[in-house]
Amino acid sequence: MTATADRAAAAYFDAIETICGVTPKGWYAEQGTARAAVTHTDIATLNVAYDITAEPDLASLDEMATAVGRQATRWSIMVRGEAGEEVAALAARHGLLDRGDLPLLACAAGDIALRAATAQRGAVRQVGATESDLYTDTLTRGFEAPEGTFGSLMGGGVLDADPITGYLAEEAGKPAGTGLGLRTGGVVGVFNIAVVPTARGRGLGRAITETVLRDGVAAGADAAYLHSSDMGRPLYESMGFRLVETWTVFRTR
Repeated sequence: MTATADRAAAAYFDAIETICGVTPKGWYAEQGTARAAVTHTDIATLNVAYDITAEPDLASLDEMATAVGRQATRWSIMVRGEAGEEVAALAARHGLLDRGDLPLLACAAGDIALRAATAQRGAVRQVGATESDLYTDTLTRGFEAPEGTFGSLMGGGVLDADPITGYLAEEAGKPAGTGLGLRTGGVVGVFNIAVVPTARGRGLGRAITETVLRDGVAAGADAAYLHSSDMGRPLYESMGFRLVETWTVFRTR
């Protein structure tokens, strides 16, 4: 699955650069094969120093980590695959002692298993920048995060920016979930799948994900990828996604 993993990883890294270029407080830098991305959210993986290869350039990664650490309180270092002792030591020098795995799942467009469109899908609609506050509020409630966690991430013209598409799900006319599709390199990335607690257990998360995938493929994507939690992974695997690579993340505690 190396070729699939490489393509999905490249699309994800392009997506990070894209987000940093359009979000109001975004910052992005490159050195060698290392990268630095800062969104000024309160989410460690959205303020990150990382390497785009399976063999990190440690000196450059160290410099990118220093740059991110100067700008963000909650931040992380991320590498593809299992981190070696040298990467772990680098992270420790920066005070990042919380280590975890980040599964990367991917799927070719032809292998995506979607249900027939139902009436429920009609409750998922695209949203633009004029509804960014509503989107952010629903996203925050869906992840059960403290108010202000996402900051201005979805502010400004982010939801109107090409190649980003935001989605809002509604039940009984009330916001109930979010999704985000981001197309780079002919691949659609699935982000921000979140359902508010009172609307869970009725298939809304799947409906949002299917909408993101349908629209992404219709726009020309021939593959898709996402990062999944342990809880969400069975759902995504039932839709055709398979684990292609596991990344290592070192976070602030």
